[in-house]
Amino acid sequence: MKTKKKYLENGARMAVVSTQMDLLGITDISTPRQEKNGTVVWRLPIKNNWPGNNNPSYIEVASFSTGYVRNQNSGYSNYQLNKRCEGEPEYFELDNGDYRKFTTKSCKLIPIEIDRLEYLISYCLKNYFVKRANEVANGEYVSKSYHEYMLEEANSPTVTRNLKKIGELHDKLEKVKRECNQAYECGLSDARTKDVSVIVDGHRYKVI
Repeated sequence: MKTKKKYLENGARMAVVSTQMDLLGITDISTPRQEKNGTVVWRLPIKNNWPGNNNPSYIEVASFSTGYVRNQNSGYSNYQLNKRCEGEPEYFELDNGDYRKFTTKSCKLIPIEIDRLEYLISYCLKNYFVKRANEVANGEYVSKSYHEYMLEEANSPTVTRNLKKIGELHDKLEKVKRECNQAYECGLSDARTKDVSVIVDGHRYKVI
């Protein structure tokens, strides 16, 4: 596959990224035109979970040669996943002659592609695979509250007592089976070692 080959032929770090993608089920869906422009688009095996979304799509993220990494389809518009940093302060003069300082946060660009891809792997692992670990690949969603409810039910005193009772019955059944097997073995042993004889005209004759 051309996409796979692209990773394996571009150094050890890219090969590691390819391995991580395979383990996480991430697919490179970049078009030839995007590849030519230095853009890499990945599709994650996790679907968007917007409320009321009856036809959710798989999450897509992208790396751009401009240094940005973005989420492509999880909002009304694509948004940057780059870390934020404080920009240089700007000063504006007020009508009374005073100055007011403004600072803004800007994206910290990642100029090297392999650095962007490694950052994307780390970001996706933390924010999608870990935080949303109870969402399975086919798009089903189990809410956190339901997950906690089922966990609480499994640890409830009633369930615990029932499981303990089942365990005790299982142990008793195994004990009875062992005793039956031992009795059977002993019976066979006694039958093999016992003398069998008959009495004829007042004399005892040994048969076995």
